[in-house]
Formats: sequence, C-alpha cells, structure tokens
Amino acid sequence: MAEQRAADPHSGAYYQKERRKYSAEEEAKLERQHFWRIIDAFRSYRFHVHEQVKRAERQFRSLSQRHQRVLPGVLSNLARVRQCAEHNQEILDAVVHNSLHMFENVEYGEREDPRKARPSTTFDMDKLKSTIKQFVRDWSEAGQAERDSCYKPIIQEIQRLFPSDQYDVSKVSVLIPGAGLGRLAWEIARLGYSCQGNEWSFFMLFSSNFVLNRCEEENSLTLYPWIHQFSNNKKSSDQTRPIRFPDVNPQSLPLNTDFSMVAGDFVEVYSELECWNCVATCFFIDTANNVLEYVDTIWKILKPGGVWINLGPLLYHFENIANELSIELSYEDIRTAMLKYGFIFEVEKESMQTTYTENECSMLRYVYDCVFFVARKPTLHFNGQEEEDLQQNCPPAAKSSRREGSNRLT
Repeated sequence: MAEQRAADPHSGAYYQKERRKYSAEEEAKLERQHFWRIIDAFRSYRFHVHEQVKRAERQFRSLSQRHQRVLPGVLSNLARVRQCAEHNQEILDAVVHNSLHMFENVEYGEREDPRKARPSTTFDMDKLKSTIKQFVRDWSEAGQAERDSCYKPIIQEIQRLFPSDQYDVSKVSVLIPGAGLGRLAWEIARLGYSCQGNEWSFFMLFSSNFVLNRCEEENSLTLYPWIHQFSNNKKSSDQTRPIRFPDVNPQSLPLNTDFSMVAGDFVEVYSELECWNCVATCFFIDTANNVLEYVDTIWKILKPGGVWINLGPLLYHFENIANELSIELSYEDIRTAMLKYGFIFEVEKESMQTTYTENECSMLRYVYDCVFFVARKPTLHFNGQEEEDLQQNCPPAAKSSRREGSNRLT
C-alpha cells in the first residue's frame, strides 16, 4: 500500500474498463489467461530473486580487491538470501498446488500451451512480494501490533454495536470487502458473527485459501519476507530474518461458524439490496477508481439500521496510472457525499496512526494517519412498523472470480 507502480498493460486494471465490451467467450478466455499468468508469477519467484542476487554479486565483484577484502560478509549474506528464496519458493509452490481447483463454480482447466508461458513482469513480482508481506501482517506474531492498531478498533465497534448479550450474533451479518488474507474476517467469525470476506486479487485469494484451508498447526511454516529489501537494512541479518505462521490455527473455528470468502469485484458481486448488518472496510476504499461507487454499493447492501465501519488512508491506487479513471477525493468530499446519501456518523476520528505491512527493522518506515468512522444507514419505517432488519437473512453472494487489478500495492 505504501507505493504506487506504473501501469502494467496486462494487469486487470487495464481490463477493468474495457472488459464489458467482450463477449462471454472472450471474457472467459481473458480470465483464464490471467489466472495462469498469476500462477506463473508464483512459480517464477525463485528465478526472479536469484536474478536480483546475481546482480548484487556482480556489482560486488566489480569492486576493487581492496574494497572486497574489507567486506568479508557480503557474499555469504547473498548466498543466504538465495537459500531463503529457495525456501520461500517451496511455500509458494504449496500455495499454487492448493489453488488450481479452489473455486466452486469456475474451472480454468489446463494451460492452453505450456510453452507460451512468459517471464513474469516486474509488476506481477512486486505484487507477489507484497503478498508475502501480507502473511506477516495477517498470520504471524510479528504482525500482532499492526493488527491491533488496524483490526482491533473495528472489532471493538462491532462488539459494541452488536453485543452478544443483546443479539444472537450468529444472525448479525458482517461483510469485509478487500479482505486480503482473511484475518480480520476470521477474527470476527471467531466471535460468533456471520462473516464473509470479499477479495478480487488472485494473489490474495490463492494465499488466503492456503492459510485458511490447508494450515492447521500453529507456527509450523516459515517465510523470509524481507529478502527482497536490499536498502535501508541496519544489519545484514535483518534481511534474512524469518517469520513463522500461522500464529493461530485457522481450522479452530467452531463447526457451526458461518464464515466464507468470496472472490470477485466488490461492486459487481454485491448487488442484493439490504442484506448486511455491517460492512467493515480496512485500507480498502482508496482501491476504487471512483470511491463513490463503493459508497453507493455499501448504502444499497446495508440493511436499514446497518452500519459501515471504516479505517484507512486515501492513497488512491489508480492515481497517476495512464488510461485509468481515478477520482481522488478528500475525506471532506467523501464525508459530504455520505451525508447526502443519508448516512449518520456515530463515531468519527480523523487521526488514527497505523502502519501497513511494516518491516519493523527497516530504516524507512511508513506511518498512515488514518480516518476511522462508524456511519449508520437510518432505520426505515413501513406502515408505521420498524423493520426487523436482523431477522432478514439474504443468501451470500455467489462466488465470482476476478482478474488482478492494481489494488493494494505494498
């Protein structure tokens, strides 16, 4: 989230504006091509990192012998980076293995011609590296402080608004758009609420599927998430330090827990009116080309009396990307629009500082001064009777796969 990249002509961001012009057959073909392109990115990770290491080794060996002698540990550290990349590849291979048939209603078949596999772009590799850091944020002990600053305020508000001593929380429906690797949604479901995460990035979907459905033992797996960072390291060992995941057993939810993850574009997938008691967005609303489409969708899908909880900055992901619509509104503008829709602000904090996939040992660290709010959709009255919104339960949205966009760059 801390950086923005140049547009990749093959990214889902490009297709997002054009894809409605395609026939169903063409759309399915593009979807399949994109699926295999992301698979290729996972599989080519080792090669990409090794190329980085080779470059660093060549640069070092270009130094004079005198300079090389005063730096005896550089080559051994680069060798360690290469070893860590090999280990990361093993994890990524496992992610891919468990993703080839993960969707209930979509099968991408076999690659049309394996010989057509192309080297992954820098854009895709940056997305993959960002996803590796998401394992730290969502499923490691090292990410606990960041989760506490981002997720805990949202969870506390849900518990305050829908306390278990006053509600049957299993009937309180909570939607998490931009769910990433699923930890926030999982934590809400663990408390007994009916919770659904929504994500459109194949990078995130593959990884969340692996953690949520294939990981059972606490801290049984290891990743080296910082080996790609060659700058701003105080110690060489900081670059190759490991993290273990998952810090909890994702399989430990009670059997009757109503928890699901849905693939697809938030605006396109969620069209059923007045289905949700709560929509919680965390580092999400700035992923839109037009944030008012998100406001519009949330207003429509919330039940009367339902609440929207939001925490995050406004680092618009399509800003400065060629040929992309990007409406960069201030928080003041968004707030004004929400009031015109009819939202009532119940909690509002314009300064909550937090980080996003932070490397705590780095000499460069980003801090976001986030906005936090709880806004309610007013309760409607029909023939003088207040709607019993908690008793109306709509079926969850059908799963729908989605090509990768340029959202959530970290």
